[in-house]
Amino acid sequence: MTAQTERPIQLQDIAKQTGYSIATVSKVLNGKSDVSDKTRSLIEHALQRNGYAKRMPTTKNRKLIEVVFQNFENIWSLEILRGIIAEAREHGLSVVTTESGDRTHPDATWINGVIQRQPLGVVLIFSDLTQTERDKLQSCHIDYATFDPAGDPSPNNLSVQADNWTGGLIATRHLLDLGHTNIGIITGPMTMMCAKARLDGYKAALEERHIEFRSSNVREGDFRTEGGYQQALNLLHNEQTRPTAIFASSDLMAMGVYEAARTLRLRIPEDLSVIGFDDVQTSAFMGPSLTTVRQPLQEMASAAVRLIVDKTSGKTIQNHMVFPTNIVQRNSTMRYDRTGK
Repeated sequence: MTAQTERPIQLQDIAKQTGYSIATVSKVLNGKSDVSDKTRSLIEHALQRNGYAKRMPTTKNRKLIEVVFQNFENIWSLEILRGIIAEAREHGLSVVTTESGDRTHPDATWINGVIQRQPLGVVLIFSDLTQTERDKLQSCHIDYATFDPAGDPSPNNLSVQADNWTGGLIATRHLLDLGHTNIGIITGPMTMMCAKARLDGYKAALEERHIEFRSSNVREGDFRTEGGYQQALNLLHNEQTRPTAIFASSDLMAMGVYEAARTLRLRIPEDLSVIGFDDVQTSAFMGPSLTTVRQPLQEMASAAVRLIVDKTSGKTIQNHMVFPTNIVQRNSTMRYDRTGK
């Protein structure tokens, strides 16, 4: 047996095998972004083949929780961050945020920064990871939890979400109980599991009352105020067919519905009942105050951090957590008076 095989594999050995410099190999190992995908793939394969693993700090020395957002431009994101910060504080952890990519996935550079910072774990506010990203986090022993995953979460991954189907059901039931039968819905992006589940709950509520589902009453939004405004205008522009109530699948979109109603000189709730979803802080102070489905955003965010902390501590955990939803009745919905229509 040669001396080369008796000693632990070193960076210079990987460099010699791949034909790249030690500096380039080190960049790949440390997640630097200024390396081509082809070079990165070749060096990562060599590292894996040789069983080379970067020395990582122990979990006891990791004092960061990283949160990866699509963007940080609204109250919904702030509610989540408040829950994460509160829970992190309980465990002596600091929080760093990354704003990157879109609602379903961040751009390709986010994971390099995470690997450089070596947090205890990552809370992802988007869909599941690619296999390459999973492998990178696993190789660095960084756990992650997905908040409201866009697709069906893997049984082996950590995730938290609300009971979106029940939320859609009870929102629509509330409007039906008030006598509305022509109910519009503005969904989130239909690529996301939560948006599909809320729409399915809406359909189920109509079906149990033997009311025909009409695709013309469905508009696909984007969970943002501007999207709610545009889709509400679309639903309400025809005075003869416009719905008497709208279920907006987020409070932010409900704010857009309010503005659309104002534009069309419709009064809420006298001319149009509106119900949202989330119960963000500002919903109680809208004019009129917004009836909404509450999903406990701060509690869900806290739970995501606890899952990571408990897993790194070796505790037995429930990988996938679903939180209940409930109606918060305020002043934006009222009984439909058919005689006045």
